[in-house]
Amino acid sequence: MLGQILSMLRPKTADQRILSSKIKAITGFSPKRMNAYEQALRHHSVSKSIRSSSGSKDSNERLEFLGDAMLNSIVAEYLFKKYPFKDEGFLTQLRSKIVSRESLNSLAIKLNLNQIVEYDKKALQNISLRNSIFGNALEAFIGAIFLDAGFDVCKRFIIDNLLRFHIDVDKLEITETNFKGRLLEHCQKNNIPIELEASDFPDGKSKIYKVVVKLNGETKGAAEHLSKKKAEQIAAQRTFEMLGLTSE
Repeated sequence: MLGQILSMLRPKTADQRILSSKIKAITGFSPKRMNAYEQALRHHSVSKSIRSSSGSKDSNERLEFLGDAMLNSIVAEYLFKKYPFKDEGFLTQLRSKIVSRESLNSLAIKLNLNQIVEYDKKALQNISLRNSIFGNALEAFIGAIFLDAGFDVCKRFIIDNLLRFHIDVDKLEITETNFKGRLLEHCQKNNIPIELEASDFPDGKSKIYKVVVKLNGETKGAAEHLSKKKAEQIAAQRTFEMLGLTSE
């Protein structure tokens, strides 16, 4: 505890003062525990080992765990109160849309968090990291806010800065995500032969799935993702947009 207090009282370096002003622009308040934010914004690709015996690194992964728990519980409470007559399935699906990796990555970029995250630029060559690096940092950032300012401030940040300002929950509620099902229904209704060709290839320790949609043997939408189902949905959505069928 004494170490944390001394850390907060220690004069900031020039770099910390710059980072502090950028954090304040995002959160609306001046950070006190700079070490928590510095760790939250440090990707494992540039972190150093702190315990050789366990391989632990001074990265944002532990804070990501904390922020993920905070985000899920606060979003769950927000939706529970906003939709008092909706069932568990509806609430779970809507929360999943809000906290999905794509949604969090997009939110992090809207907040300009991507401009202050430390990471090895080579990491973006890995598709799995490119789709998650900033979203993971946002979760870690939320964990740092909780440690620095407490639960109430963290909750207010998530609701005011994310849910009310950057996410249109009402629009998200009616957003159709099953593009594959809609595309199959469209093709069946109009007697259009459709094929979804799937393949995979290694990407570091992960496997990337590539899905190509063919209509009448002609290649239309294509997508790559860590999840085969997600690749199918994105490829189907791109096909819909290519055909001008998004409003169907």
